[in-house]
Amino acid sequence: MLDALEVLTVVSFGVMVGVEFSVAFVMNPIFKGLPEDSGQLGRAHGGRMLGAVMPVWYFSSLALVVVWAVAGWHDQGVGLVVASGVLMVVSVVMSLLVLVPINNRGKTWTPENRPADWKQQTDTWDRYHYVRVAVLIAALVLLVAALV
Repeated sequence: MLDALEVLTVVSFGVMVGVEFSVAFVMNPIFKGLPEDSGQLGRAHGGRMLGAVMPVWYFSSLALVVVWAVAGWHDQGVGLVVASGVLMVVSVVMSLLVLVPINNRGKTWTPENRPADWKQQTDTWDRYHYVRVAVLIAALVLLVAALV
């Protein structure tokens, strides 16, 4: 049963990290390259769509890590699982303090109502998102290492 939990956790978390990676290194560069207002509209739509899904995914992945740590408390790799959970908490806190407020503003922007500094705000979001992706990748590596 613990093996199934470990696999479910790694797969669920790994796919989530893949989505975040693709936002940083695929989607946002595509949006930046689109003509006129298309990129900003794409980011706003992505912010609405992923803003609805990602909180559930983050917290369910974190819950799976907690259950894994508790269920495997006496196993050899539990320290790595706990460390991964700590990094996940760091990413959630960083998201709530910095990324979510910018995203909540950006997902309502249109070419008619966006603020004058919208590009600076999206650039700030991008920089923090790169850090979040790095933290999430480190957390995923720790989970995978706990399996071996």
